[in-house]
Amino acid sequence: MEGSILPNRPLHPAAMNRPARPNPTLKFSPTTLPLPPQSQTPPSFPLDSLLQHLLNLSATPNASRRSKPQSNNTQMTSRHISVDSSQNLNRQVHYRKPSSVSVLQLNGSKEEGQSGDGSFEFLSRKGKFMLDSIVEQPLHILNDFFDSNKFMLLEADIFSLLKALAHSGNWERTLLFFEWVVLNLKSSNVKIDNQVVELMVRILGRESQHSIASKLLDVIPLEDYSLDVRAYTTILHVYSRTGKYKRAISLFEGMKETGLSPTLVTYNVMLDVYGKMGRSWDKILALLDEMRSNGLKFDEFTCSTVISACGREGLLNEAKEFFAKLKSQGYVPGTVTYNAMLQVFGKAGIYSEALGILKEMEDNNCPADSVTYNELVAAYVRAGFYKEGAALIETMMHKGVMPNAVTYTIVINAYGKAGEEDQALKLFDKMKESGCVPNVCTYNAVLGMLGKKSRSEEMIKIFCDMKSSGCSPNRITWNTLLAMCGNMGMHQYVNRVFQEMKSCGFEPDRDTFNTLIGAYGRCGSEINATKMYEEMIEVGFVPCATTYNALLNALARRGDWKAAESVILDMKNKGFRPNETSHSLMLQCYAKGGNVKGIEKIEKEIYGGRIFPSWVLLRTLVRANFKCGSLVGMERAFQELLRRGYKPDLVLFNSMLSIFAKNSMYEKAHEMFNLIRFSGLQPDLVTYNSLMDMYARVGECWKAEEILKGLQTSGGNPDLVSYNTVIKGFCRQRHMQEALRILSEMTTRGIRPCIFTYNTFLTGYAAQGMFKEIDEVISYMIQRNCRPNDLTYKIVVDGYCKARKYKEAMDFLSKIKEMDSFFDDQSVQRLAVRIREKLES
Repeated sequence: MEGSILPNRPLHPAAMNRPARPNPTLKFSPTTLPLPPQSQTPPSFPLDSLLQHLLNLSATPNASRRSKPQSNNTQMTSRHISVDSSQNLNRQVHYRKPSSVSVLQLNGSKEEGQSGDGSFEFLSRKGKFMLDSIVEQPLHILNDFFDSNKFMLLEADIFSLLKALAHSGNWERTLLFFEWVVLNLKSSNVKIDNQVVELMVRILGRESQHSIASKLLDVIPLEDYSLDVRAYTTILHVYSRTGKYKRAISLFEGMKETGLSPTLVTYNVMLDVYGKMGRSWDKILALLDEMRSNGLKFDEFTCSTVISACGREGLLNEAKEFFAKLKSQGYVPGTVTYNAMLQVFGKAGIYSEALGILKEMEDNNCPADSVTYNELVAAYVRAGFYKEGAALIETMMHKGVMPNAVTYTIVINAYGKAGEEDQALKLFDKMKESGCVPNVCTYNAVLGMLGKKSRSEEMIKIFCDMKSSGCSPNRITWNTLLAMCGNMGMHQYVNRVFQEMKSCGFEPDRDTFNTLIGAYGRCGSEINATKMYEEMIEVGFVPCATTYNALLNALARRGDWKAAESVILDMKNKGFRPNETSHSLMLQCYAKGGNVKGIEKIEKEIYGGRIFPSWVLLRTLVRANFKCGSLVGMERAFQELLRRGYKPDLVLFNSMLSIFAKNSMYEKAHEMFNLIRFSGLQPDLVTYNSLMDMYARVGECWKAEEILKGLQTSGGNPDLVSYNTVIKGFCRQRHMQEALRILSEMTTRGIRPCIFTYNTFLTGYAAQGMFKEIDEVISYMIQRNCRPNDLTYKIVVDGYCKARKYKEAMDFLSKIKEMDSFFDDQSVQRLAVRIREKLES
């Protein structure tokens, strides 16, 4: 079929006539035309079933949760530390009291009260006995046990006992004991020892329990304690991990005021704080100067953190300058620093620069690891080279670097965005076959991809796969379901999923609010989107670039470019730099609103070098110009995309082919079709429909039908647009019997005609003055529950007027109400005025 679709045609096709076929005469009547299929209500999306699966998964603790309880596990702690008030420390979950609670008695039952392994020599005999007793108690009755032995425990060496509990691998019991101690000492107005606070912070930091540590620190007045720099550094790290950047900055400044000198690790943590907070490049530079003045030398973490901060903000030039300056000063980058540079180029989709970094690593004998290749894969897929990115998986294994879940997830996500869901699912299966266990991020990527295409049965299978592999959903899984409801315009389900999410213990974070803003925006509910934005600020989350982009997304859907410009202005006033997504959404907004000057304004900044021309931006620029019908703008953006080494996807090729077809640029349309195959892509339904349209426009209706048949031969399924296009071609050439033949074939295949189909026939009959046939079409439409619209009657009236049959036109007008009781009097009056105007002209 490859050569049959576009044989060598003349560059400027001429109309072709074929001999009439000996088929029986077709008319718009049930006797000669197959009945159109009844319109079917599309099956409802089984969101209830999906939600139930997710609820079951969220409620089922897996092995990893049991071995290492998370902060939301109610068995982990009987007292909930809250950020609201220190009084909430007294709030206690009531468990069923056991019939008896052990009371510690030092009666020599264990020789010298030693632990079984004879360790923890820093504990006294009494302390060792207490340690063994605490470890032996079931977790859910520990608080009752502490209360029953209150006097003895408060008299003990609390620091040593906490330390021993932590060293024995019982950090949950350590936390419970610490909470109990804080509660009881507070009631006695006794201050906890500095060492105890420092120890607890380090324990929670070591166990990566940053959320718990953050809440714990909220109820302990740190200013009352003289902590060492190590403890301060741990607390800063906790605040960084939990998004409390302003609190971290305040604590850092307060620490320096006490006379403590930050260490290299402290500065590195603060660089991470500023990098994650965003809008802080000048603060990062000031911090680096401060480190130099204090005689500290940068290490791998310092350099990689600064470069990663540039990547988050899209500061490509700043990252390159910082990296070049480092090397000029004698710094030899390691794998971590190189990986950070790869990430910067990967986010921008500049795979050529990423390959240059990999070559530099090899030249400097710097070993590449899985992260290196993951960033390289990301660079390829961001430039549109999905297959090349997937091929790197084999390259990794060949070089002895095993691809991990991150590697596969990047490519799966890329295939999903490119609309190649089946390829993504094949790679997902290959991942499992290779022994690489999918993580929750992988599952989230697959669920999000399937959700966009409403492939509910496969989503349920993925949920079942998650359950069988012991992978619990996280907040992002719920966010994914929220986004899916938004994509499908299911406004009521957005509310429901959000409530169920909270009932499962997943409190909304900033990303959740961003998702909600976007979901409501896609549902057309601007009021709820704004409400979510205000609620987000009210609960203490600071809007980020993603928040503003969610608002822009909602506005882009209805083309409200004036409101979108206000969002961009507010974004800049708050210190945020619009990123690639922001500019892309503005282009979409201008295109939807038909604001060509707005598109040209962003074009000027892109081609002038003020906005980096990434693959995403240039692709959006092609599409925006396409929607506005700007051939020049499309060609320039497409050529720039090719010049930069990016790979166009099928959507771009189809857009270019379509615009060339509409402008009768046959040679370029052929060239684009050949480029599709040359690029390793397969033409899809949109491609064929564009080709049919091209030939139908210039009167080559037989050629349009030939392409339709070629699509069927190749295994494709023509849609309503395909048949309407060919019917339009025949009607324009006055081959009404051929058009009816195509209509018959269409209905036989189960495709129901639409209002456009019938209006196309009416246009064809009106052009030939076939008014009897026009009446048959309208009668057929009404009988088949397809109501004529204003355009339907306008076509007929114009047909009569063109034939100078004004009286007949008025007669037709008087009969409309008899044929179509739904057609209102006001519309009839408008048509009457139209007839009189044509009569007088």
